[in-house]
Amino acid sequence: MCGILGLLLHDPLATQTALAGSEICEGLSLLQHRGQDAAGIVTCGSHGRFYQVKANGMVRDVFDAQGLAGLKGWMGVGHVRYPTAGSSAHAEAQPFYVNSPYGIVFAHNGNLINIPNLRQFLDADAHRHINTDSDSELLLNILANNLQKTGKIRINEEDIFTAIGDLMSQCVGAYACVGMLAGFGLIAFRDPNGIRPVGMATRAGARGGTDYLVASESVVVGALGFKHWEDIQAGEAVIITRQKVWRRQVAPPRMFTPDIFEYVYFARPDSTLDGISVYRSRMAMGEALGETAQRELKKAGLEVDVVIPVPDTSRVAALQLAQHLGLPYREGFVKNRYVGRTFIMPGQSQRRKNVRRKLNAMPMEFAGKVVMLVDDSIVRGTTSEEIVQMAKDVGAKKVVFASCAPPIRYSNVYGIDMPSPHELVAHNRTTEEVAQHIGADLVIYQTLEDLVWSCRQFNPRIEHFDCSVFTGEYVTGGVDERYLEHLEKLRNDKAKLKKRLSMMEEMEVLADSCNGPMNGADSLIGLSNHSPQIGATAMPSPNDTVGLHNSWFGS
Repeated sequence: MCGILGLLLHDPLATQTALAGSEICEGLSLLQHRGQDAAGIVTCGSHGRFYQVKANGMVRDVFDAQGLAGLKGWMGVGHVRYPTAGSSAHAEAQPFYVNSPYGIVFAHNGNLINIPNLRQFLDADAHRHINTDSDSELLLNILANNLQKTGKIRINEEDIFTAIGDLMSQCVGAYACVGMLAGFGLIAFRDPNGIRPVGMATRAGARGGTDYLVASESVVVGALGFKHWEDIQAGEAVIITRQKVWRRQVAPPRMFTPDIFEYVYFARPDSTLDGISVYRSRMAMGEALGETAQRELKKAGLEVDVVIPVPDTSRVAALQLAQHLGLPYREGFVKNRYVGRTFIMPGQSQRRKNVRRKLNAMPMEFAGKVVMLVDDSIVRGTTSEEIVQMAKDVGAKKVVFASCAPPIRYSNVYGIDMPSPHELVAHNRTTEEVAQHIGADLVIYQTLEDLVWSCRQFNPRIEHFDCSVFTGEYVTGGVDERYLEHLEKLRNDKAKLKKRLSMMEEMEVLADSCNGPMNGADSLIGLSNHSPQIGATAMPSPNDTVGLHNSWFGS
C-alpha cells in the first residue's frame, strides 16, 4: 500500500519557488499512514527541469528545510511507500523517472499480477531496461513505450489518452497512478476495476486560474485549502495542464470493485473514498458487529464488563459497538505513536516486540474484568496474541476478541502486503481454533455480509467490493495456483529475511566499490538528490556537468 500525490499550481511565479514542493511534502505527511518505508518528491521548474528528493524513511526524516528549498517548480509528484512488490531498497523509492520520451515522472499505488509477461515484452519488444523489482517501474516503462510509439516531437492529449488506454489493456492488476510530463502537466489514471483509490480537487490560484491536486485520499484536500473532491473513476484517465483539464474513460467498463480493506484498516477515518465516509462506514461496522457479538456472547454464556479498542483504527467501531451493547467504553491501551504499523513489519519476532513497544496496558481498566477487545482485523495473529496476553498480564479475568473484519484466509494480490496464506492465523482454522491460538476465551468475527453492508449503504451504486482476502475470489482474473505459489515464495517471512540479508551484503560491497543504485536513487545516477542530508558528500555528482541539473547544495 502506498500514497500518491500530484500538484499543479497555475501561478506563473511558482516556477522559481519551492511552494509546490513544500505543499506536496505537507500532503505526504497526511498520507504517511499509507506508507512508512520511503518517501519522495520530484518537481518540475522552468524549461521542464526536474528536481528530486527521495530516500528511505518517514516524510519528516527525508525532507529537511534545505532539501525542500531546492524543490523548485510549478508542479510535482510525491509518494510514500511501503513495499508490496520488489524490496525496501533505496533504489525503489518513488517517484520513478525516465528521460525518454519527453521526460516522465511517475508514482503508483497498487500491484500488477502479469509481471513476467510485461518484463518479457519490455525486454524483447520494447528494448527497455528494468533496473528494479518494482512493478511501478514496469508501469512507467509501458507508458513511456506507448508514448514513444507516436514518433512525435510533441504529443497532444489524444496521444496521451491512447497511450494510457493501451497500458490498461496490457497491465493486469490494481493501480492508481499519477505522472508528470516535463513542462506539460500532470496525468492520473485508475485501473479498470477501481481497486485502489485516487481522486482530484481544485482551488483558486494565487494569481488567478486554478490549482489542481491529485491524491490517494480526500484527507489532503482541506489541509491544503482545496475543494470539490472528485474520485477518478475506474478506467478513467485525467490530463491536467495550466490551461485545461481533460477527462476520459479509456478502458472498457468492468465490474467496479474498490478494495473494502481500505475502509476496514488503511484509509484515515476523515477521508471519503468513492462517496463513502470512512468514519461512517466504521461506525456501521461497529453497529453490525454489536449485533453479532450479542448473539455470540449469549451463546457462550459470557457477560462482558467493558469494551476496549486496540488503537487506533478500531476506536470508532468499538465505541459504536459499546453503545449498541449498553456497555462502558474505556481506553485501556496507551499507544506510542512513534512505532509503525505492526502487521506490515518484517518478521514475526520484530512484530511481536513492536506490539509491546507500541502499546501499554493500564491495569485499572482490566483487573478482575471480562474484557471485550475490538480490533479492525486479525491477520497473522501475532499482534492479537500479544495484546490478549497483555490484557491477562494486568489482571483481565477473561478476554473476548472482536474483529471488525471477517476471517482473513487468502493473500491480497492488489497492493496490500498480506503474508502468505499459511502465515494467516485464520487459514485452515475454525474460529474456535483461532481463539485458542491467540489465547482468547472467545473470538467474534464480523460477517462478510455485514461488512459489505456497512460500506455499501453509503453509496448503493457500488454493487461489489474487492473482498478477495476473505473469499479468495480475484476480480481481475489471472490469479491461479501458480501465481499464488510464486507470491507465497516472495512474501513469507523467510524470503523477506533472506532478501534483507542480501541487501545488507550488497551495501557492504558498495562501501568498497564504485557500484551504486540506479533509477535516481542517489546523487550519482539519474535525477540527483539535492538534499545535503541525502546526497553524496565525498564526490561531485556527474549531474553537475552532464544531463539533468543538480541542485544539491553540499560541498
